Amino acid sequence: MASKKIEKIRIKRKKRVRGKIYGTETRPRLSLFRSAQHIYVQAIADDVGRTLAEASTLSKEIKGTLDGLKKVDAAKEVGKLVSEKLKAIGIEHVVFDRGRYLYHGRVEALAHAARESGLKF
Repeated sequence: MASKKIEKIRIKRKKRVRGKIYGTETRPRLSLFRSAQHIYVQAIADDVGRTLAEASTLSKEIKGTLDGLKKVDAAKEVGKLVSEKLKAIGIEHVVFDRGRYLYHGRVEALAHAARESGLKF
């Protein structure tokens, strides 16, 4: 019973955050998903319904370098990687979509690393 109630609260929080955010091709929505072990991020252009770039702790570019790192440090590497991918296609401004997650820990680390690499939120 409690799990259904918790899931309803999570969905409500996600809709509240997502309802205020919209991404375009020039300023995509940087959407993030966090699991127990991994973190995934996508740059989504909602106006055309397309994913422009993606990165995660499972990305082949950084997977081997994450061995032995803490999850927060791995999130920083993912933030740097997605920032590099977006700059390569000429995008500097994004809208950050934290989803249902609080801006704390791995979510905050990913956002700070992306900012330090040149993305503007």
